Amino acid sequence: MIKIAPSILSADFANLGQAIQAMDQAGCDYIHIDVMDGSFVPNISFGPMVYQAVRPLTDKTFDCHLMVDQPERYLDMVAAAGADIISVHVEATKHIYQSLSMIKALGKKAGVVLNPGTDLSQIQPILHLCDLVLIMTVNPGFGGQKFIQASLEKIKQLKVMREEKGLDFEIEVDGGINFETGKACAQAGADVLVSGSFLFNQTDWAKAILDFHSHIDMTGDFI
Repeated sequence: MIKIAPSILSADFANLGQAIQAMDQAGCDYIHIDVMDGSFVPNISFGPMVYQAVRPLTDKTFDCHLMVDQPERYLDMVAAAGADIISVHVEATKHIYQSLSMIKALGKKAGVVLNPGTDLSQIQPILHLCDLVLIMTVNPGFGGQKFIQASLEKIKQLKVMREEKGLDFEIEVDGGINFETGKACAQAGADVLVSGSFLFNQTDWAKAILDFHSHIDMTGDFI
């Protein structure tokens, strides 16, 4: 079954702990944490101290997406703060093999992220190190953006690459995910849907997560 990962970038920061607990109780699979440095992307979010503070509030997987330059500088702190999955952009480091190896050495699952304009060929040599590949379906940095339709072909191609290489990393998508785009991504091969503003704007989060599953599972492909 498809996994749902609420992006807390869209949560009420004044009540972040309560929001995370509520999403946990609503049945989410991962908690998606966007870490931005104001350099790699034109926005600043929260650092390790913030999610270290909320880590005791849930047992859900902390799925940390580092939108930062030279992410290897922060891996120790992010791991110590309670991340379970740490994903870094291939565009943000000259040493992607080293970064992924460092994440593995810290005992965490390693993910690599591609911006919409980055070709899959950029990550082909390091796919064997990946537990997760995140395909950005918007340009990173801000929530509430429109889904880029061309991302669907990239998801399909990545699924084929995974099968041909006999690998088992998860395919995650992030950006503009609602019921319709989420279903399209799942049909293309996505395993994890990150949803921010769309999910948090629903009045009943548990129903919304159930609706995500039912909207996708009605295809018969993911039951």
